[in-house]
Amino acid sequence: QVQFVESGGGLVQPGGSLRLSCAVSGNINTFVAMAWYRQAPGKQRELVAVINRGGGTRYDVDSVKGRFTISRDNIKNTMYLQMNSLKPEDTAVYYCSVWPPLDPNVWGQGTQVTVSS
Repeated sequence: QVQFVESGGGLVQPGGSLRLSCAVSGNINTFVAMAWYRQAPGKQRELVAVINRGGGTRYDVDSVKGRFTISRDNIKNTMYLQMNSLKPEDTAVYYCSVWPPLDPNVWGQGTQVTVSS
């Protein structure tokens, strides 16, 4: 079964940057598209960004457009999320997975991002 391992989270001040990584066990090209999701405290998990096999991208959260960049390395079986100009409202646990979600979906352990001064 495919597994996802997220890393790169941490505590950062507002305006700072982080780069999240998602290591995929197996061939990332198996999936038509991959995605980053996030879940803030007390809120439901939401879709943040999608990248398809060919590198096409889509950002589903308006507030991250222009600040976040999703990318993938099909040889390293790794996906990334570059996050710049971070805001306190970006605080969440970030997960990577496939898009659209499997039934049942497969989730990694997530990586905590905390934006605070």
